[in-house]
Order: sequence, then C-alpha cells, then structure tokens
Amino acid sequence: MNIINITDLIDQSKLTKHQIWVLLLCALCMVVDGFDVQAMGYVAPAIIQDWGIAKADLGSVFGAGLIGMALGALFLAPFADKFGRRPVLIGAMFALSVCMAVTMMAESVQALVSYRFITGICMGAIIPNCVTLAGEYSPTRFRVTLMMIISSGFILGGVLGGVLAAAIIPIWGWHSIFLTGAIAPLILAVVMLFKLPESLPFLTLKNRKPDVLKTWATRLGYVEPAGTESKFVVRESAKEGAPIAQLFKDNLALGTLMLWVVNFMNLLAAYFLANWLPVLMTEAGHTGSKAVLAGAVFWIGGLLGNLILGWFVDRRGFGWTLSLTFIGAALAIAMIGQSATTLSMAFLVIGAAGFCVLGAQTALNALGAVFYPTSVRSTGIGWALGIGRLGSILGPVLGAELIRLNWSTPNLFLTVTIPVILALIAILVFWKFGNLPTAASQSAATHKKI
Repeated sequence: MNIINITDLIDQSKLTKHQIWVLLLCALCMVVDGFDVQAMGYVAPAIIQDWGIAKADLGSVFGAGLIGMALGALFLAPFADKFGRRPVLIGAMFALSVCMAVTMMAESVQALVSYRFITGICMGAIIPNCVTLAGEYSPTRFRVTLMMIISSGFILGGVLGGVLAAAIIPIWGWHSIFLTGAIAPLILAVVMLFKLPESLPFLTLKNRKPDVLKTWATRLGYVEPAGTESKFVVRESAKEGAPIAQLFKDNLALGTLMLWVVNFMNLLAAYFLANWLPVLMTEAGHTGSKAVLAGAVFWIGGLLGNLILGWFVDRRGFGWTLSLTFIGAALAIAMIGQSATTLSMAFLVIGAAGFCVLGAQTALNALGAVFYPTSVRSTGIGWALGIGRLGSILGPVLGAELIRLNWSTPNLFLTVTIPVILALIAILVFWKFGNLPTAASQSAATHKKI
C-alpha cells in the first residue's frame, strides 16, 4: 500500500493544463462577480432618469447589496466545507443568474432593494470558494501569486462592466446590463457543471471519490507501481462540530480575530475611498470627468497590487509584505488630501493607495486560504470577508456623515488612515503573537510561531 499525500503531490507538481483550466474557471467566476457587484453603480444614472427619482433614493439599494454579500460570505460560503467547493460555487453562479434576470424586471426602488439583497447573498459565496479552490489546485511555490492573479478577475470584471455599460446602455437601456449579468454566469455555470472538478484535498479529507483522486494523481505526474494500491491522505483530520467553532480551536483563535479586524478595517478604508474619491476630487476643483478618472486610477492601482504583491508574499512572506503595504497605504491616503488640487500628483498617490489597499485585501484573502486547514477553509475565508463587508458598509456611511459635518478634504483623508493603521496593528499582533504563516509553504497543519 502506497501512502500518497495529495497536498504534497500538488505542491511538487508542475502547473499542468488541467490545473490551469481550474484556475481559469475560478478567474472567470471572479470576473462575473466583479461585473455583477458593480452593475448597480453602472445603471444607477439611467434608472434615476428613467424613473424620475432622487439620487438618495438608491442608497438603500446599494446598502442592501452589501448586506447581502456579508450574509452570503458568513452563512453560505461555509457550506463548501461540508458539501464541497464545487457544488456551492456552481449553485451560487446559477442562483446569481436567476437573481440578475429577475432584477432586470424591477419597476420600483423597493423591488430593487429586495432583488439586490438576494443577489448579494449569492455573490457572497463566490470569492471565498474561488480563492479556496484556486489555492488548493496551486503548487506551493507560487500559490499566493496565482490566487492573487485569479482575484484580479474581480477588478477586471468591474472595469469591463464600465466599458460595456457605456456602450450598450445608450442603445438598449439599463435592463441590458442585468441581462448580460444573467447570461454570463448561466453559461459559466453550465461549463463548470461538466468541467470543474472538486478540490482534491477536500475529497481526500472526506474520503470521497478515490477514482477521481487516482485520475488526478496521474495528471499531476504520479505513476502507481504495478501490482500495488495507493491511499491518498492529507496532513490533517476531519473536524467534528460547527465549522465556525473550529475557527477558534487548534491555535486558530487569535489569527481568526486578527483576520476579522484587519478585513473590517481595510474594507472600511477601501469602500470609503472607492465611493467618495470622485466627489472629493470634484470639491477640490476638478471637472467631473477628471474626478471619475481618479476613481478609475484607484482601481487600476489595485489591479497592479494584485499582480505584484503575490510575488512578494511568495518570496518574503505575509508578515513583511502586509506590514509594509499598510504603511504605504497610510502614507498614500494621507498624501491624497495634501495633493488633491494638483491632478498629476493626486493621481500618483491615488494609484499608490489603490495598489496598497486593494492589493492588501486580495493578499488577505490568500492569507485566509493558507492559514486555515482544508476542513474549515471556506468557512474561515467567508467569515473574514463577511466581517469585512460590515466595514465596507460603514465606510461610505462614515464618509457621508463627515462630509455633512463639513470636514476639510485633508482631514477626511487623514481620518481614513486610522482604520489602515489599525489594520497594520492587527497584522503585527497576528505576526508576533499568533500563527501567521510565513508564506504558502506553511500550511495550517504546520503552524509555528514566527
């Protein structure tokens, strides 16, 4: 009997075409998710004009979507640790398609609130399971890099949505965006139904489908000796009890709490900036088009952060990379307020802020995938993102209140550095006193103090 550790087999493998296919499907899921998350923002001006409503009337619609995403991450994503990443991800894509199609038929703000809330729940399960599945099919030596490249699909989807909205809304109206957002996940879900495999560590841990494991082992380069049987194992054992309770056992408690804090604080800052940058740049004296471009620069900076920071994590570890990134984020955000009137300088520091804040968020998702063991990985990432989504709700609300109080632009941006500094402190506590993985090579089963 040959005992084969499936995780070691993946880690030691070359990146095969079969693994690339899984990663591509995960990336496409992220693109669709990014498109559908941003869809409401793209159609809002057209709906306001079509229905003759005030801008403020759509505030509850945006809030409902974010609340739904938080609940989906908290309570839907963890089902993947029981039933598998594959069925939850495919189910979420089918449900997302239905929700977007129904949203297309909305005729009132109240209907939009309900539809976007339910849509948000579906979307909340996508990122945790995409990151988890991509990480579980990636070799250790560039696992974080691959997870962060996959996650770039979210930003890419938002960018493509903006381009598409500008092209088709004037011709076919705002309904066409929701129709596109319904067709894309439906097609992808059908493809995934036939082509997306289940996580190999998950199948091994649950002792399911040994024939699938043997097929994939062959694809990964394993040659079974003639006349022998192979048994596939992972380093950990299956856990009993509620998944959320497991996040506080086996030396995971401090790391779990710090991940919640850092996700909450970073997403608070990210959504404050994403929502209010164009407004604040307008108040600084720039034209509307230049102000909107400032928002785009923020997301482009985040895309670059996704592509570059993973490389640093795989070589220098999470501790150094995230600590320096949050320091850079605080400095860049503070400088936005000081340079807002000078467009070229403002664009430079806004791009740097996006690089650090949005890039750090993707690195945090990857950190969750590395930190948590297979048995609770989707639960761990889902709860960290769910708690973080609460910060994403608070960020725009906080900005609105401070603007109502007539705070100056420099003071507003200085205020945003506070949650970033708190995120830095949380990472340092995790690094010093918790079991922060040095990099992807340190699995949850082999945590050591740094």
